[in-house]
Amino acid sequence: MIRHIVLLALPDDHDTAELAQIMDQLAALVGHLPGFTGFEHGPNRDFEDKSAQYPYGFIGTFTDTDALNSYAGDARHSALGARLVALCNGGADGIMVIDLETT
Repeated sequence: MIRHIVLLALPDDHDTAELAQIMDQLAALVGHLPGFTGFEHGPNRDFEDKSAQYPYGFIGTFTDTDALNSYAGDARHSALGARLVALCNGGADGIMVIDLETT
């Protein structure tokens, strides 16, 4: 299983309605792309004071790397990703991605 973890460096004045719409549309892809089995998102509470620059994030769950690659190449995902880039501080540099292979 792959956990696709995405952290977003959002400015304080980001468009919250735009972010909510993007999250809803990413969540709607679950079950419509092979192997994309789950999606969760929310604010980063940063209880250890180590990641304040990333106030929001999401986790996509995929059955395997083939499913993650299919998601990465999907046109709907690409369009939503471009909207996220536009929201973040520094554009694409304001997005951190971590892919954990879990058992």
